[in-house]
Amino acid sequence: MAKKPKKAAPEGEEGAEGEAPKSGKKKLIVIGAVVLALAGGGGFFFMKKKAGGDGHGDAVAEVKKPVVFLDVREMMINLASEPGQDKTRFAKIKVAIELKDAKVEGEVKPLMPRIEDAFQVYLRELRASDLSGSAGIYRLREELLRRVNVAIHPARAEAVLFKDVVVQ
Repeated sequence: MAKKPKKAAPEGEEGAEGEAPKSGKKKLIVIGAVVLALAGGGGFFFMKKKAGGDGHGDAVAEVKKPVVFLDVREMMINLASEPGQDKTRFAKIKVAIELKDAKVEGEVKPLMPRIEDAFQVYLRELRASDLSGSAGIYRLREELLRRVNVAIHPARAEAVLFKDVVVQ
C-alpha cells in the first residue's frame, strides 16, 4: 500500500512538470504570434507612411480628375484572305480610347483622323484567324493602343476598350 502512494506522488509530480513545459510552449507560440503580428503591422504602417501618407490624399486627387472615354467611329474592314480561300471576311470594330483627363481629350480630338488611319492600315492586314479567341483580341488591343500612342504623341492613352467586335 505504501508503494502505491509513492508511485502516485511521483507520477503526479512528473505530470505537473510535464504540463508546465507544455503551457510554456503554448505561451511562447502565442507570444511569438503576437510579436510577428505587431512586426507585420508596424512594417505595413512604416511602408505606407513612407509611400506618401495615409492614402486619403490620393483618392481625393483621383476624384478631381475623372477618366475620359473618347469614342472612335465604327469601322468595317475587309480582312486579308486566308491562304487557299477565296471568301472575303469582314470585321466590324467599335472602340473607345481611355484618356487620363479632359485636358488630354482636348489634345487628342483634333488627331482623330490620324488615329483612324492608323487603325485602318493595321486592320486591313489582319486575317480572321488573327482575331480568333481571347488571345487574338488581347493582341489586337495591345497593338491598337501602341498605334494610338504613336499617333497622339506626346499625349498618352491609358487603354483601348472594345465596344463591339464582329468578325464575319
